[in-house]
Amino acid sequence: MKMKISSMNLLNGKRVFVSVMAWGVVTCAALLFAPKDILASLALADLVSHYGQFIGLGLIIGVAYFLSQLFAFLVDEAIVHLRKKRTVETIEAKVKLLDPAERALLREFFLQGQTILTLPQNELAVRNLVSTNILEMLGNERHYAIQGPTADYKISMQARVYLNREVLRLPAGEPSPEEMSYLIKTRPHFINGLVQARKHAA
Repeated sequence: MKMKISSMNLLNGKRVFVSVMAWGVVTCAALLFAPKDILASLALADLVSHYGQFIGLGLIIGVAYFLSQLFAFLVDEAIVHLRKKRTVETIEAKVKLLDPAERALLREFFLQGQTILTLPQNELAVRNLVSTNILEMLGNERHYAIQGPTADYKISMQARVYLNREVLRLPAGEPSPEEMSYLIKTRPHFINGLVQARKHAA
C-alpha cells in the first residue's frame, strides 16, 4: 500500500513538473516572438528587453528537455520492438526443435482444455519452455515435499499462433483408440503426481 502511494506521488510530481516545463516553454516562446506592439500594450516590452537572455535560456532548456524526452521515448520503443522481434525469433526456432517431453507438456494444455496449468518449476521441459518464451509463469507458487516447487503457467500469447495440432502431433479430429492410447502413454510423468499432490493439499 505504501509503495502504491509513493508511486502515485512520484507520478503526480512528474506530471506537475512536465506541466510547469510546458507552460515555461510556451511563456518564453510567447515573450520572445510576440510582436513588440503587443508586448508594449501588456507592459512587457521592458521585461523582455532587460531579461531577454534569461528568457531565451529558459526556452532552450525547456525545448532541450522535451527533445530529450522524445528521444528517450523513441529509444524505448525501439528496444521494445527489438525485444518482441527477438522473442518471436526465439519461439519460432524452439517450435521447430521441440523434444518429446516439451511437446507432451504443451499437449497437456489442449488435452485438459485448460489455459493455465500447475507445473513443477524444476522440470527441465518447463524450464526450457520458459527460457524460450513459450511458457509464462503466472505465480501461485507452492512447495510439496515430493514434487518440489510448483507454479501456474500458461502458453504465451506470442507462442500460441505457432502451436497447432500438427506441431503438437495431435489428431486432426476425434482420436482413435490407438491415438488415445499413444497420447496417454506419452503424457508427462509428473502429471499424475501433481494431481495427487493437489488432492492431498485440498
